[in-house]
Amino acid sequence: VQLQACGGGLVQTGGSLRLSCVVPGRFFSNYAIGWFRQAPGKEREFVAAVDWRATSTYYGDSVKGRFTISRVKAKNLVYLQMESLRPEDTAVYYCEADSRRYYSGSNYNTADFSSWGQGTLVTVSS
Repeated sequence: VQLQACGGGLVQTGGSLRLSCVVPGRFFSNYAIGWFRQAPGKEREFVAAVDWRATSTYYGDSVKGRFTISRVKAKNLVYLQMESLRPEDTAVYYCEADSRRYYSGSNYNTADFSSWGQGTLVTVSS
């Protein structure tokens, strides 16, 4: 499934942004949702994930302590709150459902996410 990510934009170093991901109901309660990002000339990188029960969250080392992933079941939305942004956070951000149903582990790789939407561009100016 290709999920829709939105909320990107231009922000100064140290600023904040909140990205949103619309998740169809049939995926929301059965699959972990992950955020990844890809900067120009670099490989796609794991950013954050929330497991299918919404009881556990996981973060890439580069964003720990600055980004927060959350799920709002009533709205079928997954958010990525980004604080203390840095120029190196500049990338296209993607959200996607993990292909492993009911997965609740801590290992998230691009190979576990079957397809990708267009993503949303985040640009952090120095």
